[in-house]
Amino acid sequence: MECRVLSIQSHVVRGYVGNKSASFPLQVSAVHPRLATAGAARYTRDNRARAGAGGREGHMVLGFEVDSINSVQFSNHTGYSHWKGQVLTADELHVLYEGIKLNNVNHYDYVLTGYTRDTSFLEMVVDIVQELKRANPNLVYVCDPVLGDHGSMYVPQNLHPVYKNKVVPVADIITPNQFEAELLTGKNISTEKDAVEVMDLLHKMGPDTVVITSSDLPPRLGDRFLVSFGSKRILMPDGTRTTQRIRIEVPKVDAVFVGTGDLFAAMLLAWTHHYPTDLKTACEKTFSVMHHVIRRTISYAHEMAGPGRRPSPAQLELRMVQSKADIEDPTIVMEATVI
Repeated sequence: MECRVLSIQSHVVRGYVGNKSASFPLQVSAVHPRLATAGAARYTRDNRARAGAGGREGHMVLGFEVDSINSVQFSNHTGYSHWKGQVLTADELHVLYEGIKLNNVNHYDYVLTGYTRDTSFLEMVVDIVQELKRANPNLVYVCDPVLGDHGSMYVPQNLHPVYKNKVVPVADIITPNQFEAELLTGKNISTEKDAVEVMDLLHKMGPDTVVITSSDLPPRLGDRFLVSFGSKRILMPDGTRTTQRIRIEVPKVDAVFVGTGDLFAAMLLAWTHHYPTDLKTACEKTFSVMHHVIRRTISYAHEMAGPGRRPSPAQLELRMVQSKADIEDPTIVMEATVI
C-alpha cells in the first residue's frame, strides 16, 4: 500500500539539508524481507491498529512517496561563505497547497516539517496540517521544533509561542534537543528523572512520541558520547495505556554537520512506521542510520581535506547516496536501554 509524505522544508541546489536531506532517505526506506512481518501493523494517533506496511515473509514494500514543498530555495546551506536564493512566503505556500487540493491529491499519511524563521509561514503549516487531519484522522505529523541549542535561540523569539501553543499540540512525533524541550515545557533537565518528566509534559501538550535528540547529561559510556531519550505513549488493543521510555548513548563526532536533524526526523518517521509499537527498535535503527552516514561523511571529508587540514563545508556535505544500503537496512551499532 502506498504511503505518502508531505515534506515542507528548505531546499538547496548543492548538498543536503531540509528536503534534500529527507526525501531520498524516505524514498529508499523499504521494508526488507526479514522486516516485512515486523512492519505488519501501524497505529493511529491514539494507537488503534490500522492498515499499514505489512506483508507476508519475503514481500518487498516500496519506500515512501514524498511530495516536497520547498520553504526556501538556496544555492547551498548557510554554513558556506556565500549563498543565494529565494524564500517562500506564507501566501505562496497557500497557493501551492491550493493547487494540490484543487486536483484532489491532498491525501497524505504523514506531514514532515523542520526549520523555519517566519511565524506566518509556520501558522500556515499548522492550518494545512489541521485540514489534512480532518480529511485523514490517521495522518501523523512529524515535527522537528527547531528553536536553538546550547542555551541560545537561532530563530526569532516570536516563533517560540507559535511552536508551543499551535505547532506542538497538533504534532504526533517531535524531535527537540534538550534546549528546545526545556524551552517548550519551561522545565530544566539536570537528571534522567527530569528528562522523563519533560517528555511527559510534552506528551500532555499533544505528541504521542517524543525523542530528545541530544542532552548535556553525563553519559555512562564516557565523555565521547551524547545522551538521548525517547518516550512513546501507546493505547493497547485491550484499551489500556502504556508508555515506552528509552535512553541511548550516541558517539560524538568532532565536526559540524548540516542536515543531520532533517535526516534524523525523516528516519524516525520511517522506523516508527515500520515498528509502530517498538520505540526501542525504531530509535536503534534511526540512530544507527545517523552513525553510518556521519562516519562515512567524516571519513570522506578528512580524506579530501588531507592530513592536518580541517574539512570545508563542501567536504562535510552528508554522503547520502553512498549510504543508501545503510539507510535501507542499517546494522545496529548502538543499543537503547529501556527506562
